[in-house]
Amino acid sequence: MPLPNQDKKYTYTDYITWPESERWEIIDGVPYMQAAPTWQHQAISGELYRQISNYLVNKPCRAFVAPFDLCLVEYNQTDDKIDKVIQPDIVVICDESKLRKTGYFGVPTLIIEISSPATSRRDRVSKFNMYEKAGVKEYWIVETEGKFINVFTLQENKRYGRPETYTEENKVQVAVFPDLVIDLSTVFA
Repeated sequence: MPLPNQDKKYTYTDYITWPESERWEIIDGVPYMQAAPTWQHQAISGELYRQISNYLVNKPCRAFVAPFDLCLVEYNQTDDKIDKVIQPDIVVICDESKLRKTGYFGVPTLIIEISSPATSRRDRVSKFNMYEKAGVKEYWIVETEGKFINVFTLQENKRYGRPETYTEENKVQVAVFPDLVIDLSTVFA
């Protein structure tokens, strides 16, 4: 739900003053309150994180789960200009120099959003376009109800190609980490 003041554009400077007990995202200056996730959402998130995090042990990249602030920064923006503060369900970063304050200020390597009816449009349109424009190499949209995943990979033309779609019977070879295979039978168990 956007805040009542639709005319104001919000930034990270505003965001850090909001109550820590509430989860918010800001997309192009518009804030959205995040609802508490379902247990199914949490189970899927936990299993994906477990498989990815186990793979990343002793590697230069790290995985984080929400709540974790991702600030998509353009052209060395200052906090009062950053108008994209996202809470991806899982984010993998490979440049620890951009970790600061409450999260990551840069472009991650991999983002996973676990979609719900309330967030589906934002995940498929707003975030899709934002992540593509920022240059996120791989973006997953997980559908809990249908038990499938759409995987978008950034192409040479800097656009996401047609998605690869996987169901609970499949294993996913992660494009940005070719030797990582995610077993979806345990993700959707």
